[in-house]
Amino acid sequence: MGTFKSFEEIQAWQKSKAIALNIYKITNDKSFKNDFDLSRQMRRCAISVSSNIAEGFERQTTKEFIQFLFIAKGSCGELRSQLYIAFELNYIDNEIKEQLLDDCDFTSKMISKLITYLRTTIKK
Repeated sequence: MGTFKSFEEIQAWQKSKAIALNIYKITNDKSFKNDFDLSRQMRRCAISVSSNIAEGFERQTTKEFIQFLFIAKGSCGELRSQLYIAFELNYIDNEIKEQLLDDCDFTSKMISKLITYLRTTIKK
């Protein structure tokens, strides 16, 4: 399964964990205080990215790892959608939205590159 000894070594996992921590900090703000649904959903999505990378890695087959990476990538997209909603509801400012969108996009691209890499190892 590549050259990783643990999921903690995977840069996409490291970045997604940082995003999740940021989402928790942001949703603890008073602007989210009465919107439990969006706050919880954003947290679930953010946690899902790093969790699926970790779970997929621990499955110890490349095919399953790839499947979980696709789920993680999907959660990245879901979180991006929710960031737009949080911004339009004035829960976050444009700077925070743009930074988190960039972080999610970067993480999604890292996951895509990892999927491509793993697919080439299956074919060998």
